[in-house]
Amino acid sequence: MTRCPGPTESQPMNPQAAPVLIVSGWRNSGPGHWQHQWCTQLPNAVWVEQDDWLAPTRQAWVSRLADTITAQARPVILVAHSLGCITVAHLPPATSAMVKAALLVAPADPERRGQLADFAPVPYQPLPYRSIVVASDNDPFCPVRLATAYSRAWGSDLVKLVGAGHINVESGHGHWPLGWGLLQALQNETADNDPDAAPLYIHQMNIQTRTKSFEI
Repeated sequence: MTRCPGPTESQPMNPQAAPVLIVSGWRNSGPGHWQHQWCTQLPNAVWVEQDDWLAPTRQAWVSRLADTITAQARPVILVAHSLGCITVAHLPPATSAMVKAALLVAPADPERRGQLADFAPVPYQPLPYRSIVVASDNDPFCPVRLATAYSRAWGSDLVKLVGAGHINVESGHGHWPLGWGLLQALQNETADNDPDAAPLYIHQMNIQTRTKSFEI
């Protein structure tokens, strides 16, 4: 577990805000990745640091994530990418009960990639918290139809992007404002002491990334 620096090194964590746990995928997310950028901007962010990013095992990755969740003083919001999404899906029920919401971006397909086979089969049980799956129609690591199946099984809202690849640095996603907006919406919706917060209804959104147009 690594505490992210936040907007300023001296800015204290808000004790009333839910910790945001950043859950990276296979080979970790590099410095230019939106996960790293968000980590430096969120005062309550925590980076889930795995011991082995190159040869992941389900037991080690799930245990590290579970330990990081239970170490927090409050229920958490998860921001996962790629194999991190599958790690989240494997959490045991007792740990999942400590999660308020999750943003699950470009989930991996461990059944078709030998290095990730230990994470198969992927759980298809509903997640017991608010969640959004973001997928791209040309993700080279997971067909959009499979990501759609994940979202239905997990009970997640689905955001489909057009031409967004694996939604990482290589596909041109730096800070990624759309994802940042989704995270903020989840934070607002699940905020404590705000019973009048409007729920976020996405269900299925199709985004045309090149033209910046979308339809719900």
